[in-house]
Amino acid sequence: MAKLTNADLSTESFIIDTRKSPYNRVSSVPIGAVKLGDGFWKPRMEANRLNGIPALLQQLEAHGAIDNFRRVSGRKAVERQGPVFTDSDVYKWMEGAALVLATTKDPAIKSALDGVIDEVVAAQQEDGYLNTYFWGERAGERFTKLESDHELYCAGHMFQAAIAHHRATGETKFYDCALRLADYLTQEFGPGKIEQVDGHAEVEMALTELYRATGKTSYLDLAGFLINLERYEERKQITGHAVRDGYIAASATDYYAETGKPGIKNALDIVWKDMSSSKVYITGGLGARYAGEAMGDPFELPNENAYAETCATIANAMWSFRLLGVHGQGQYADMLETSLYNGFLSGVSLDTTHWFYMNPLGCFREYQRSPWHGCTCCPTNVVRTLAAIPGYMYGVSNEGVWVHLYDDSTMDYQLADGRGIRIDQKTHYPWDGGVRLTVAPQTPANFSLYLRVPGWNREMSVEVNGEEFKGTISNGYLEIRREWKADDVVALDLKMPVEMIEADPRVIDDAGRIALTRGPIVFCVESPDNLNLPLRGISVSSKDKFEADYDPKLLGGVVKLSGHGEVARGLDEAPLYRPLGSVKSEKPQQYPLVAIPYYAWANRGISQMQVWIPVRK
Repeated sequence: MAKLTNADLSTESFIIDTRKSPYNRVSSVPIGAVKLGDGFWKPRMEANRLNGIPALLQQLEAHGAIDNFRRVSGRKAVERQGPVFTDSDVYKWMEGAALVLATTKDPAIKSALDGVIDEVVAAQQEDGYLNTYFWGERAGERFTKLESDHELYCAGHMFQAAIAHHRATGETKFYDCALRLADYLTQEFGPGKIEQVDGHAEVEMALTELYRATGKTSYLDLAGFLINLERYEERKQITGHAVRDGYIAASATDYYAETGKPGIKNALDIVWKDMSSSKVYITGGLGARYAGEAMGDPFELPNENAYAETCATIANAMWSFRLLGVHGQGQYADMLETSLYNGFLSGVSLDTTHWFYMNPLGCFREYQRSPWHGCTCCPTNVVRTLAAIPGYMYGVSNEGVWVHLYDDSTMDYQLADGRGIRIDQKTHYPWDGGVRLTVAPQTPANFSLYLRVPGWNREMSVEVNGEEFKGTISNGYLEIRREWKADDVVALDLKMPVEMIEADPRVIDDAGRIALTRGPIVFCVESPDNLNLPLRGISVSSKDKFEADYDPKLLGGVVKLSGHGEVARGLDEAPLYRPLGSVKSEKPQQYPLVAIPYYAWANRGISQMQVWIPVRK
């Protein structure tokens, strides 16, 4: 196909570009249109840029993931290394590096990414096929083991990386390579051709995004064909492999945004309700079972044995973000926020060089983040998600501008009618609920500003230019409609008391226990802060009060909670099993108790931790 010229290019870097999606209500804002200030996410994105992405590239090189491409191109005579899906890990790293270039023109990352792109493109076959596993003696096995060997999954991640790079840089070398592979897939798959899906969903959402980027309907048609093979319209629950089911749900949402198929929408609503009402952890994590990395039955949410794979939490965030765009409802932004601040961030160390694959909610054994995993899907997924954070924060619709997430930032973009709009957001969120927004349209304009009112919030106040504003909260957003002019100021104050949260009584593992939360943050007790306590034996009183205090020197700067806990004594000599009431414990001893944000645990060496704490009435 002919190469695009610079005049044809769009260098706006979206997570997903839904500006022209007919069944999408709120469009995302380009990542590069949002500049982060001195708030919560900027240090994490900087650590990802300076530490995580370079460290992960070194690991990919050391474990032969890049050499696999050199082997196929003939540039290096080596044996193939890694699992069958290792190509996807390279592509996710590439996407993360490309998304960094959307916000920071980092020459070191640009140079490193250019080098990897050169190796990848050189490995493409003449017919457009590209996969380092099915080459040489395995070339005849293409598309014969789709259920287990992830060919389309790898292709999907390549497409997303190429789109991100193309949008960030305007360059076409990698993008053209991806389009050749996509065109090859449309020739091989479809009615009367190969009628089988990949065992791991991913390519479906990537094909839809390729359609958005190119307007080529064959990509959308193939996405729909594969989703139909999954019989998604018949889905009644989220089940099976947690990441795969999250990805196919995100894919189906993308497809609905373009086609408006009512059966897809109905299935998405049913599956979302099943997930959000009975199968998601308080941290936004998905996946109760080690066996099959799978979702559990309704209310099956173990803590110590929680799987809650980092990739599954990311899948939850991706799906929630897409549903937020389709519906414009706060419940999806709430889930996005919960996932990002808790289950997702738990998957990476504070310096962004070590990673969790599983994220338990209670741990009494040696368990630490690792700089490498044999299956390194989670680390590479983390680097691309961290690089994309600004793109999740704001939205635009025909009605106006939406603020989904709160953080110190500046959005400099445009309204739906093309007029420029700038919003400066000053806040210490999530540690403080005060948010000050300065709204500055290019010219005075009448539109709505939608402020998300988080589901956890119980009390709030709003002022516009110093005067109290009373409005109606609808679907989780407060709409402020007025004639906006430069330097109008909105002050939002979300109260953040410490709360004790109980689970549905059908969650057996959390019966008689509470979790501590404050704002969007889930807390845990960890042994380094509670050196005298056997964490398995602690309990708290439902009448206890926990005080919140920001400590800039603790774990990169966090709010910690301080209260009291009790430890029962005299139980060590009792039989493991005994008649009810036959053992009388001594009077419990009270100790100071400190809780830290769940995401920050396991950053100070081997430790014990738990989120759900036994509670005394």
